[in-house]
Amino acid sequence: MLKRLIAVPNDPSPQTLQFAIAAIREHLGMKIAYVSTFEGDLTVMRAVDAPGFEHLIKVNDSASLYAVYCRHILAGNLPELITDTSEFPLAMSLPLTEALPIGSHISVPLRDRNGVAIGMFCCLSPQPNSSLSQRDLQVMRVFADIIGEQVITELGLKRSARKRDDLIDGVIADRMFTAVFQPIWSLQTRRPVGVEALSRFSAMPYRSPDAWFADAVAAGRGVDLELEAVRVALPALRTLPPDLYLSVNASATTIRSGRMMDVLADLPLGRIIVELTEHEVVEDYDALVAALVPLRQAGLRIAIDDAGAGFASLQHILRLQPDIIKLDMSLTRSIDVDPARRALATAMVTFARETGATLIAEGVETRGECEALIGLGVQNAQGYFLGKPGELETTLTLLASPTSVKLSPARKARRASAQRIFASAVMAG
Repeated sequence: MLKRLIAVPNDPSPQTLQFAIAAIREHLGMKIAYVSTFEGDLTVMRAVDAPGFEHLIKVNDSASLYAVYCRHILAGNLPELITDTSEFPLAMSLPLTEALPIGSHISVPLRDRNGVAIGMFCCLSPQPNSSLSQRDLQVMRVFADIIGEQVITELGLKRSARKRDDLIDGVIADRMFTAVFQPIWSLQTRRPVGVEALSRFSAMPYRSPDAWFADAVAAGRGVDLELEAVRVALPALRTLPPDLYLSVNASATTIRSGRMMDVLADLPLGRIIVELTEHEVVEDYDALVAALVPLRQAGLRIAIDDAGAGFASLQHILRLQPDIIKLDMSLTRSIDVDPARRALATAMVTFARETGATLIAEGVETRGECEALIGLGVQNAQGYFLGKPGELETTLTLLASPTSVKLSPARKARRASAQRIFASAVMAG
């Protein structure tokens, strides 16, 4: 038994807690053991060991504090150790005593760091048990102290989860976010080709967009938030020049849900790109491919985001055969001075050319990076150097004027030379 008790603080899992209360129940010779927590006027079962009595008590069962022994023990009207309930009129007056029945009962409170009772650890049996002693009660108290921290942590996590869920529900219901738009430029013509819609949240506390979307997934509302973000961005299509596309973001889970088609219905899908933002390994690519078929048949193009950032994005590229591949900013950053990054980007340029995909470099922040990408043959790019995300009106103003990218004479010469060499190679082939 001691070994099981020692394991609880080191491994505070539900299984370890279950083993521990079973060990104490067996040690005391009792039939039922449980750990409960208080929620308002209810006591809720968090762990139960009751072989043969599962029909009477199980995890998540609840009862009024007025109907059980807990409130009376905390008030001092019943002792923590009762070897024979028939000796206590108050115990016998409770319907629960006869309903279970309860012949013997031993119970100690679980307390938080301020000494406030937050639950109980109880053992009981249908028959009286005269062997129960103060020593047994002390064992119960020691165990209650051991698991108290675990229960406090669990309750804190549950409160945080409820608060998070409520906040996410409010963010979605009240659309506490807007869309901003970042221009995407052709590095060959230095003309805009489209914009990417990005979400910005007004809800407090301030969180990055990634954090809001992650919380929505944890709350089971990830698909809902993603689709609402897409809905907020789509009206921009009416204002954008007709030769520009709008790129929106969605996870593989959202695509597989089948709800994207409803959101995009009756829109010019040839002007819409969906960037797959999933960073987790997709377990069922067949289902994802099947969900994409009607969208792609209707003209929608698919982009794989963050290429080069990890294994998942490379798997997406190989399995989904995207129309567009977006080089992650971790690959773009310092590409003008890092031979390894240039080598990897060159490989991606070759891959895109061989598969017919368009390559977009993300996170371009310096002139040197931009010029290096042009020299490598990357087709399109976006980033702060080319235009920060902004409100639609601001972005439209930027799109109306040519990009400020200016190549140095040396860069121009190298690019022209590379283009001549590549053209000769193509003609020779």
